Amino acid sequence: MASSSEQSPSTATTAAAARQAITPELRRWIIEQAEAGFAAPVVLQSMRDAGWNEDTAAEALEITLQDHLNALAEQQGQPSAVKVPEPLMGESPAQIDAGDRMVSILLAMAKPRIVVFGNLLSPEECDALIAAAEPRMARSLTVATKTGGEEVNDDRTSDGMFFQRGENPVVQRIEERIARLLDWPIENGEGLQVLHYRPGAEYKPHYDYFDPGEPGTATILKRGGQRVGTLVMYLNTPEKGGGTTFPDVHVEVGPQRGNAVFFSYERAAPSTRTLHGGAPVIAGEKWIATKWLREREFK
Repeated sequence: MASSSEQSPSTATTAAAARQAITPELRRWIIEQAEAGFAAPVVLQSMRDAGWNEDTAAEALEITLQDHLNALAEQQGQPSAVKVPEPLMGESPAQIDAGDRMVSILLAMAKPRIVVFGNLLSPEECDALIAAAEPRMARSLTVATKTGGEEVNDDRTSDGMFFQRGENPVVQRIEERIARLLDWPIENGEGLQVLHYRPGAEYKPHYDYFDPGEPGTATILKRGGQRVGTLVMYLNTPEKGGGTTFPDVHVEVGPQRGNAVFFSYERAAPSTRTLHGGAPVIAGEKWIATKWLREREFK
């Protein structure tokens, strides 16, 4: 760990605090603290102690560290970061107006970007999606990145189906709501997928982006570019189990009917820490609807 003098703001940093300006000197100081092993809250407190407004300090910290991480990732040969869907949460609202419905913010995490929404779907919408999907369910497939097609995967033991985008009024209404909630065009979304997990069924931890190193990925990306975000909506509440897990950050989201979990990934790399899975259903059953979001129009 660095000495106490190393974590104290420099003269340039203190002078910038007086002006509340994000200067190159300040950015260099923030990077030095990160490389010395100081956690973001410690650096933020040092800036507050130097007279920084908390919001300005947090903004400087976030921008600088993100730029630094992007530069490191590119040096390591990782894909460049791209724009991702993002809920309009600039002033930490308790709710977001999604057009026809107020959606609650239950949890928000920055790295990785995870947001848990409450009241995204009504009970009637959950029932309608299940009823429309049930007659069309079949063993769930995963994208085969080696060929660009689909395949049965032993890690995914659920049944599923896809709606076409805008296939019926309920699907269209939900898609419009999601587009407004996440500030992302409807046409950049894949068709809504409904999945059914019986007791014991699960989806082992995986990433939703397409592996750039696999031979079939180039074919997959022709339909709309990379996946950049995932929204998992819970259509019922299982008796036990069935949570959405994020092993890299030790987070598990409990499946509650009408709620949803959103996460985004700005590059197709494990550094996004978006490894996630569907924990086994222990009792009862689990129904979810998943919306994957692409860089460009999905065709």
